[in-house]
Amino acid sequence: MGFLTGKRALVTGVASNRSIAWGIAAAMAREGAELVLTYENDKLGGRAQKFAAELGFDKTVRCDVSQDSDIESLQTTLQEHWEQLDILVHSIAFAPREELEGMFLDSVTRSGFATAHEISSYSFTALARALRPMMPSGGSMLTLSYIGSQRSMPGYNVMGLAKASLEANVRYLAQSLGPEGIRVNGISAGPIKTLAASGIKGLKQMLNFYEDTAPLGRGVTIEEVGNTAAFLCSGLASGITGEITYVDGGFNTVGISPNVANGS
Repeated sequence: MGFLTGKRALVTGVASNRSIAWGIAAAMAREGAELVLTYENDKLGGRAQKFAAELGFDKTVRCDVSQDSDIESLQTTLQEHWEQLDILVHSIAFAPREELEGMFLDSVTRSGFATAHEISSYSFTALARALRPMMPSGGSMLTLSYIGSQRSMPGYNVMGLAKASLEANVRYLAQSLGPEGIRVNGISAGPIKTLAASGIKGLKQMLNFYEDTAPLGRGVTIEEVGNTAAFLCSGLASGITGEITYVDGGFNTVGISPNVANGS
């Protein structure tokens, strides 16, 4: 028996089997959780069904988080499928590609700024509000961030601001939901070569820089992020809420790379 046996988890954002959301879903399934996956639109429905089947489940639900009607429909569908929900995994982020080109001030627009914040941050709030009634005995909510929320990163641009909003979201949701026994946390993962990350120019150089700088001397994997997510959403982490946990090989703890200090 795994440490999530008997838990019911909704996992959003499984876009491919190389995504962080997939790593989380796989880890939770391994630890005994029952899963439902969401997909953004009908075009992606078949892919979501395939991923669910690979994990041994058959329930998927459409949910475009930019549409309140989809979020309401998700709540209704889940209530028909499960009596209660234990875990919500929010792995959704988006900014128009042109917002991720060049320097921040040269690329940011009013509409792009609004879109990035709505999809990447507000959607977590919207899902939390809709699914809160399904956690009468408490539960866990988790989202995914990146160190670009705390430090400027070339090419990350408006997504850095959206992730900063998301991390504040974690703290305020934790305070709002704590009295109900619902814990809210985030994971700030190091860069991983995923479909979502492919939109960031200079990703290869960024990955190399992480490997040269992080204390572990390497990047991290979706499996490592998944293991941390499973832990944070389990009873093993019952005293943890409102936190952003870094899974980045220790990169966030370093001021200067030893390679730079040694002149190499």
